[in-house]
Amino acid sequence: MPTFQYEALDKAGKQQKGVVEAASSDEAIQRIKLQGYFPTSVREQRVKKSARGADGDALTPTQNKKKKGGGISIGKVRKKHLTVFTRQLSTLQDAGLPLLRSLQILEAQQKPGKLKYTLLGVVEDVEGGSSLSEAMSRHPKAFDTLYCKMVAAGEVGGVLDVILQRLAEFMEKAQRLKRKIVGAMIYPIAVIIVAIGIVTGIMYFIIPKFKEIFADFGVELPALTVGLTNASAWVAGNYPTPGAMAIPGAVWVIISPVAIFLFFKLIRMTNPGRATTDTIVLYMPVVGKLIRKTVIARFTRTLGTLVAAGVPILEAIT
Repeated sequence: MPTFQYEALDKAGKQQKGVVEAASSDEAIQRIKLQGYFPTSVREQRVKKSARGADGDALTPTQNKKKKGGGISIGKVRKKHLTVFTRQLSTLQDAGLPLLRSLQILEAQQKPGKLKYTLLGVVEDVEGGSSLSEAMSRHPKAFDTLYCKMVAAGEVGGVLDVILQRLAEFMEKAQRLKRKIVGAMIYPIAVIIVAIGIVTGIMYFIIPKFKEIFADFGVELPALTVGLTNASAWVAGNYPTPGAMAIPGAVWVIISPVAIFLFFKLIRMTNPGRATTDTIVLYMPVVGKLIRKTVIARFTRTLGTLVAAGVPILEAIT
């Protein structure tokens, strides 16, 4: 008869651990409840199927990894999908469903992709005796340190369902804040793009017409007007400049933002470069103030969530 390892809460709210023999997980849950406990986690103790090959021989680590994932997946799990998964898992745990069964249900509901691939690995690790936080920590591209720390705190305190609910609320608030920030940035960015387009159009099409009219007057133009007409000639590609500057200015207007974006991306691949670009952004007139407020709000919300979850404050800050 299979043996099930369980974690449960007694009538005093203290966490209890033990093993029980039963024909199925449902029967194991019933036996645990008959002892006066409320089960929070029930998993069968058995040898992982993925650790053996078809002939019974142990698989190599590479073979086991390929079999576990069931395929190849590239990239990170989208925050939106992870938020929905966390909310669903908290609901199933609050309903009293065993942890392993909850994970299996959610994994089966997922469409093929990074999250489904990750949950396959988490389910197998939990089946093999790992705790949920340990299983999730093996997938850092899906579950970050904050996520794993909070889950671990919930396991230690026997309040995993409560912690998952708080974590889901935290992630949902973060998603709403992100949408607000993106929405607030769309309008000024659109205005800047339209303004650049209008100025470029004026310099390319309209200023050359005025230059021809001024030339017919046969008078000396002011320095400011000469500079404007020269800039217009450069934008239109009619200004006699050597080398790369001979490329029409309109082309530079288009490729410059892309070049600057790629340049910043390359710089941010190093720690000193990331620190430098962050400092520049923080001191920008309007964007810097918005980013500072966003970072402070995110930090305080994260710290409050960790402390409320039972994580020591020094560990939460680090």
